Amino acid sequence: MTTIRSLQERYREFIAERDWDQFHTPKNLAEAISIEASELQELFLWHDNHEAETVKENSELCGRVEEELADVVIYCLGLATQLDIDLVDAVEAKLDENERRFDEQTADEITEDLQRWQRK
Repeated sequence: MTTIRSLQERYREFIAERDWDQFHTPKNLAEAISIEASELQELFLWHDNHEAETVKENSELCGRVEEELADVVIYCLGLATQLDIDLVDAVEAKLDENERRFDEQTADEITEDLQRWQRK
């Protein structure tokens, strides 16, 4: 089974084999994450806010989403690797924080507000 740690090791090897470590600085990786995330957003530009099932029916779009999402994740793995951030610990801590921050009452208020603005 592939793990985050094994993906990080594969990233390290890929970068080292090409002598690209000099370019994979925190600033450049953060910029790459932003750029790739924008490319992911671009796939949905000028489209209605379709449900996931509708999007999945379009195999070409899903393939492009998969490619851009992989780019985002690869650069996130790279940044975490460069900064020695344990992604599992970081994600678990953030999920814990979100569970505290968005209690049931707060979540209901946000949902109500968003539903007012949601285009159907």
